[in-house]
Amino acid sequence: MKNARSVLIIAGPTASGKSRLAIDAARAFNGVIINCDAMQIYKDIPIIAATPSEEEKNAAEHRLFELYDAKKRGNVVEWLDLCVAEIRALWNEQKLPIVVGGTGMYIDALINGMTPIPEVPSEIRRHVATMSLSELYTFLEQNDPIMAQKLHKNDKTRLTRAAEIILFTKRKLSEWYQVPLIKKLPEAKFKVVKIVPQIEVIEQRCRERLDKMVELGVLEEIAALLKRQIDETLPAMKALGVPELSLAVKGEMPLSKALELAKLHTRQYAKRQRTWLKNKLSAEIEFTEPYINQTDWLEKIKLL
Repeated sequence: MKNARSVLIIAGPTASGKSRLAIDAARAFNGVIINCDAMQIYKDIPIIAATPSEEEKNAAEHRLFELYDAKKRGNVVEWLDLCVAEIRALWNEQKLPIVVGGTGMYIDALINGMTPIPEVPSEIRRHVATMSLSELYTFLEQNDPIMAQKLHKNDKTRLTRAAEIILFTKRKLSEWYQVPLIKKLPEAKFKVVKIVPQIEVIEQRCRERLDKMVELGVLEEIAALLKRQIDETLPAMKALGVPELSLAVKGEMPLSKALELAKLHTRQYAKRQRTWLKNKLSAEIEFTEPYINQTDWLEKIKLL
């Protein structure tokens, strides 16, 4: 990295090898890894979220991993503030910030900025959580018809977010999106490396990873979550694999069927990640195969 204000971003779909590449880059370039995965920020789901292991954390310094209890509702605004603070601290230490993850919303917010929508209070979140899918869409049609046309009737996450913002700010979400973005780190020189393997390769790696998770004790991890009776609408409870494997843990579905369902949803998510990376994220370097210790990759990154 040639600039004192450089930030290396390593992005890729799940199971693309980006975490391993980040560790090797941190060791090669005096860097520190900063989490950019919306699920790896939670303490209670290290297996299902594929959070770096203790061995991996010992190989290179990691920050913003496993910060929150599963009962907390993390969000991009809070993550961005934490990430910016870590990046500036690392610059002062003359170390390279290496931001790693596959959560497109987080990456986009860091690079391009965010619409200055205020944080929605918990009481409004609780109220909106009581609304059915049809009620959410009807509410949006009545209060923000432009946004209603853009969102699918079954996209509960985005419909919920839109309803929360409208109720709290008394302003349409479509109007908020016309407000100029605010960059939290305008002085940064972002250097983006993305790993975008063929979807068939990613699908196979996702399947193998989920099988390995069962061996590592993911069912016990999910059983511990369920025992705490955590609100099912919280992000940690909606992490890939948690809803599906919860059915097996509760005896409501055979493990083999639950595992296949988890694999299906993981493949679908990886495909969406890959599409976003291909179409929405510009990069200085794009690799088209998973990272498995290819030594020439670091040489190419070194030239950025």
